[in-house]
Amino acid sequence: MMEKVIEKLMYRSRWLLAPIYLGLSIAVLALCIKFFQEAIYMLLHTHELSEAKLILKVLTLIDLAMVGGLLVMVMMSGYENFVSQLDIDEEDERLTWLGKMDSSSLKAKIAASIVAISSIHLLKVFMGVNSYTDDVQMKQIMWYVLLHLTFVGSAFAMGYLDVLGRKTES
Repeated sequence: MMEKVIEKLMYRSRWLLAPIYLGLSIAVLALCIKFFQEAIYMLLHTHELSEAKLILKVLTLIDLAMVGGLLVMVMMSGYENFVSQLDIDEEDERLTWLGKMDSSSLKAKIAASIVAISSIHLLKVFMGVNSYTDDVQMKQIMWYVLLHLTFVGSAFAMGYLDVLGRKTES
């Protein structure tokens, strides 16, 4: 009797995650606002910006778009994996990956997205390097590279462990 009550309570407590996933849409909205702030600034100042600074602005827009996509992916597949299946009407457009991404593939997609976002950030850092870069800045760049390589290594290790786990299941 008590065991059944505890199990039902634990199972229903998954709904506590629903407002968290919904709250991520606020972060998507914030990214959207920041994206258009950056885009409008870029358009209004294109004639003043050097080619390198324009490319940095474009990379910032790409970065914001990728983070937004990552948020949507986490929000929707997390909800489907841990709370409830999304009831989408037949006439509504359904994302192809929706309902097909388990927590393992979600982790892999998140890791790949983090590596891509880190790559763009690292490229922006490298584009800011010039002949006046001092030792302190070079140490910061070294840390950025090491952090990026850590992300790459972690993503690779997670993928490799996932493949090993699937092999042992078969």
